[in-house]
Amino acid sequence: MNKSAILITGASMGIGLEFAHIFARNGHDLFLVARSADKLKNLSEELSAKYSVKAHYLPVDLSVEHGVETVFDEISKLGLTVDILVNNAGFGKFGLFAENDWAKEQQMISLNMGALTHLTKLFLPGMLARKHGKILNVGSIASFFPGPTMAVYYATKAYMLSFSEALSSELAGTGVFVTCLCPGPTASNFQAAANQQESKVVKGKKLPTAKEVAEFGYKELMKGTVVAIHGFLNKLIVFSQRLTPRFLVRKMIRFAQEK
Repeated sequence: MNKSAILITGASMGIGLEFAHIFARNGHDLFLVARSADKLKNLSEELSAKYSVKAHYLPVDLSVEHGVETVFDEISKLGLTVDILVNNAGFGKFGLFAENDWAKEQQMISLNMGALTHLTKLFLPGMLARKHGKILNVGSIASFFPGPTMAVYYATKAYMLSFSEALSSELAGTGVFVTCLCPGPTASNFQAAANQQESKVVKGKKLPTAKEVAEFGYKELMKGTVVAIHGFLNKLIVFSQRLTPRFLVRKMIRFAQEK
């Protein structure tokens, strides 16, 4: 008989790492994916010792060809079923589109959109056959806006929200649920990796912690919420853009994003 496990991508740091702790604390076995073998190994050992769960791990770059298939094949070899898929892996890049490196943006597109979609394509049939499963896609409030100075990143998050909502509708009545978690700027390594530390939206701000966002995301996932926006202010920002002319939305985001 196959044993179930929670698949978490981008599990070595930030929100993904906090999700790993939350699921392990609630007694779930895990399959952790990220690029850093050392970080995954240490995390796996820590979770296994602290929570008495099995924490499998696989260091792999999901943005490269066959990266997703490698994860699927390894889980199949271990005889595991994935009842909850947490698509958390992703990154951003600050800068003008015309000036940013294409290779980096192509990698972002492949990871933020391609890997998420492909993983869902591979693991969803099993969930449907078992009439049970959950998919958590970690988006952003960027999903609701155009993103001058981070045009490609914002666009990938818009894709994620649209995909999540459409898939949720398609899966109604199947026993499989989809949640898109949409936090605002979060205290993590994301800003440094995106070169966004000096942006007005981040600099000098007290940001929610990755743990706070993950705890919220876990609760909303368990409730079956389709679109889960973290924080009252973020909810207000998202709602207000519906009443604001698009040219003003673009100007406001550009102002907030600039250094």
